[in-house]
Amino acid sequence: MAAERWDAAVFRRRIDQVLHDFVAREADLLAEVDPALGPVADQLESAVADGKRLRAAFCYWGWRAAGQPDSDALLRAAASMELVHAAAVVHDDLIDDSPLRHGRPTAHLALRDAVSGHPRPGAAARSLAMLVGDLLMSLAGQLFATCGLPAAYLARARPLWSLLARELIAGECLEILHTGAVPDTTASLKVIRYKTAKYTVEQPLLIGGTLAGAGERLRSGYSAYGLPLGEAFQLRDDLLGLFGDPRRTGKADTDDVRGRRPTALLAETWRIAGADERERLRALLGEDEPDRPDLDAVREVMRRVGAPDRVEDMISARVAEALEALHDLDVSAPAADALAALAHAATVRPF
Repeated sequence: MAAERWDAAVFRRRIDQVLHDFVAREADLLAEVDPALGPVADQLESAVADGKRLRAAFCYWGWRAAGQPDSDALLRAAASMELVHAAAVVHDDLIDDSPLRHGRPTAHLALRDAVSGHPRPGAAARSLAMLVGDLLMSLAGQLFATCGLPAAYLARARPLWSLLARELIAGECLEILHTGAVPDTTASLKVIRYKTAKYTVEQPLLIGGTLAGAGERLRSGYSAYGLPLGEAFQLRDDLLGLFGDPRRTGKADTDDVRGRRPTALLAETWRIAGADERERLRALLGEDEPDRPDLDAVREVMRRVGAPDRVEDMISARVAEALEALHDLDVSAPAADALAALAHAATVRPF
């Protein structure tokens, strides 16, 4: 890939090829153990079939912005970030009992046919999905360790993998712990930071930069750019999750409300709402299984108090903060242009 030009589509195809080849080989090896494992192997491949490949792109540009050239070995290291994401998605869908991802049944639903004769097919399918997610995380480490970069480079970045896993799990745990609690914006933003923001932007950038030997000043700049941008990414996802078109997002538009998840959108609604609106929300969210009219009523309360606009303002402020930090980074013009384009791709997504 020429240093002067960032072509997101070409990059995505390169990452797709690495992922599909690597996971297909691993899926075949798994299925060779026993033919009954075929549906599990299929879910490994399904987990990496789609994606914007943003995490791989941030890792790649963490490397390139530190002055290193394009490298197939680095591309494999960057692709491992997508396997981390695939693992997180399988686990997240399982925890949230989400029915759809990329317009297809999630792993714990897709695997039900494989255990139709089990005395507890639902629980068995969920257990299989959990193991698919575990294997994807293991494969992420394997792809990274065997990417082809010098051992000394990999050793520099290895501690960041422990940090990535710890913070990702901390964020997921915090979401579970805060689910159903009184909505609180500070708590919701902490969930966003640890569950999504860090492993989406900041940590891939830092891993790419650390592999490249980036100094402390550049790595600090990566964090100053990456943290607010990662938060903006998830805030956009929260808006899409409730107000987006499922045909475009590929996900159900009712999961967050049905699950009483601690999103910033709900927290801001609660913060702004008056006594009558809070009472209305209590009644709507207190239903064991809110129906479509209840969910539409929650959306109406959110619109009435201006919570979606408030979240849009939060997104804009964080993108501006990230771009200001990018302006202060001492990197080449192609790297700066690519990181600016990635900021747009991460946060400007159609409903």
